[in-house]
Amino acid sequence: MVSAKSGKAMADNTAGASFPWDETLAELSGPADGALNIASACADRHVTAGRGGNVAVRWLGRRQERRDITYLQLSDLSGRAAAVLTSLGVSPGDTVAVLLDRVPELYAAALGIWKAGGVYCPLFAAFGPGPIKARLEIGKARVLIASEELYARKLEASRGALPQLEHVLLVSEDGGLSRPHDGCSDFRALLAATPAMEPVATTADSPAFLHFTSGTTGTPKGALHPHRAVLAHLVTAQTVFGLGEGDIFWCTADPGWVTSTAYGVIAPLVAGATVLVDEADVEPRRWYGILHDEKVTAWYTTPTSIRTMMRFGAALARSYRENSLRVVASVGEPLNGEAVSWGQKALGVPFLDTWWQTETGAIVIANAPGQGRRPGSMGKALPGVETAVMRCDGGVARQVETPDMVGELALRLNWPSLFSNYLGGDGRSGACFRDGWYFTGDLVKQDADGFFWFIGRADDMIKCGGLQIGPFEVEGMLMDHPAVAEVGVVGKPDLLLREVPVAFASLNPGFEAGDALRAELLSFARQELGVAMAPREITFIAELPKTNTGKILRRVLKAKAVGEPEGMDLLPSLPACPGRFDDE
Repeated sequence: MVSAKSGKAMADNTAGASFPWDETLAELSGPADGALNIASACADRHVTAGRGGNVAVRWLGRRQERRDITYLQLSDLSGRAAAVLTSLGVSPGDTVAVLLDRVPELYAAALGIWKAGGVYCPLFAAFGPGPIKARLEIGKARVLIASEELYARKLEASRGALPQLEHVLLVSEDGGLSRPHDGCSDFRALLAATPAMEPVATTADSPAFLHFTSGTTGTPKGALHPHRAVLAHLVTAQTVFGLGEGDIFWCTADPGWVTSTAYGVIAPLVAGATVLVDEADVEPRRWYGILHDEKVTAWYTTPTSIRTMMRFGAALARSYRENSLRVVASVGEPLNGEAVSWGQKALGVPFLDTWWQTETGAIVIANAPGQGRRPGSMGKALPGVETAVMRCDGGVARQVETPDMVGELALRLNWPSLFSNYLGGDGRSGACFRDGWYFTGDLVKQDADGFFWFIGRADDMIKCGGLQIGPFEVEGMLMDHPAVAEVGVVGKPDLLLREVPVAFASLNPGFEAGDALRAELLSFARQELGVAMAPREITFIAELPKTNTGKILRRVLKAKAVGEPEGMDLLPSLPACPGRFDDE
């Protein structure tokens, strides 16, 4: 029996069915019939409307450098980048990978790739050589635009093992390249010497950007998104952040994350705001100063960064209390009530939690202004998004009609930023879709007022400071060490990062467990995977716990990691739909 309140919540979930996406498409489409290009919508459209003199990107360098790029300049720079890529043979649909820090060339590269009809594939700089090489191979990147320093450290030695990578364009820290690099060109010099071109014809369905998300088993999955995703970026920029001309928007996400692509590049630019870019890493005093001095009106960051700032105490926060902030929001993992309240006390505005995934391409659930908020909740579904909580009964997914019952969050396939497919065509995307719904793999409950509450993952993904780490990728690299016979990786709770990866390993004959080998394995993992993905701890055990079919019992390893009884399940036990999860 559905109560009146639960019936209201279910009604709220159907808001996406009649949303006027066609009107947003008409607003952003180019003059040609059916044309839609993210770069044109983000830059050229504003120039045509007479806003070319407005600041599009305001860059703050590590050493107090400062540079403003207007929409007119961004339009020209991206046209030059497109011409450079086209001259190198990039055709519509080709992947161009980008390995850059927060520098102005990142924006010229992203928009230039879209104007050339290519697929923008940013890479996470904290990854080690192994994960970066794997993503270049899976993405079949023909061109790489990278910082000289990152290329020299992470890819130059293995360039010969990437035959499909035809061109590398480098960006130096100061001026020209510090030394010659075989098969590489200076990206800045090429931009300066190449006239801008007009965008190639792309449509709403043309592929636009590719982001990788690690799987619980198998290789990393590349989620491919079309140009129509920009429709959701504009709508969420307006409904969640209220962005428009005159706003200063700061998104602190790393360029390799989908959050940076969606909300560090596309959303604020398509809305006509100024994107604030800080090249430096998180440093609370600097960040407070930026919020105050740059008159930031909307700020998007992570719980990890929020907790870092909280640790510096209230006195520092109070000294910067005067600011221009209208909206502050968080992404990457659930935000606890204490952090929400701290925002109100320290900054004068509460942090609003938002929920989305690499696959969804844009925010779909949020504690958005005007919708009310529940500290600690994910929020409500945004306009244009239809949601449901699903449980499986006899292998059939059925929608939950009772408040506060745990199930898997599902989204109706009727909003524009959902990924097209996983790159590689191995069928893994099919398990996410059934009966007109996308199954997210996140376990949630929905209260009587329509607010969603995150319970946990239905798979074994490790959420570390906003980065999703698939255990298989970490395990596969550790197995390359001759000492390791078998290994299982799970997430261990961490106060700052929420979870960190830890490993349990059994050894091959002839190797002795001990501190020396543990240090060697940890060093090996950091070198190959990078600090972000490498396990923080390694525990030696005689044999890994397994099912009768030989699969690692991660819940037992998780219990070992947190000191719980080994038979305890740390998430609610739910009947899973056949074929839904990678590890079934």
